[in-house]
Amino acid sequence: MRKIFYLLALISVVACNSSKKVATVSSNSFFVEDLLKLNSEELKKLFPSEAIIEDTGLFEEGTEERAYTVISSDTPDELHITWKDKNRTQIEDIRMNSNGKWKSNTGIKIGSTYDELTQMNQKPISFYGFGWDYSGATLWNDGKLEKSNIQVFLAPEKEPKNKFYGDHIIKATPEEIKEMDLKVNAILFKP
Repeated sequence: MRKIFYLLALISVVACNSSKKVATVSSNSFFVEDLLKLNSEELKKLFPSEAIIEDTGLFEEGTEERAYTVISSDTPDELHITWKDKNRTQIEDIRMNSNGKWKSNTGIKIGSTYDELTQMNQKPISFYGFGWDYSGATLWNDGKLEKSNIQVFLAPEKEPKNKFYGDHIIKATPEEIKEMDLKVNAILFKP
């Protein structure tokens, strides 16, 4: 009888530990940074019920052809992954444009404001002008987020003045920044 009791206790402990592992994997799986070390086959195994599209396309302002993968296309959970190689073994970057289930472990999200980014960075940020391929790309200026491997793209909620368009770092007063009502509209994660 004592052996049966110990066997049941052991099975309970193993069952509890294995359920904790599953819970940890599923709760962590919604941080984009957790995907950065995976290859295409690992992604497919991790998300067997997600719609996954694979193809090749032009990137870097049309100068480089790369393999890419889209997870959960046309949904709030959509992620765009570009690969360093055609066999999809190493991720180049992951882009997120909506507030679905995916999050950043930095606290940055789609819709974060300019002021919130500055607070998270613990130092003023700079950004490029609008209306081109890298529209609103941020610079962390050696702040806390400098080594986060995250690139954030801002977009104005209100129409900016003409001087805020183009491939140059924006020089704006705090009043002009407030007037534009800048918010994160895309996040790019790099390994």
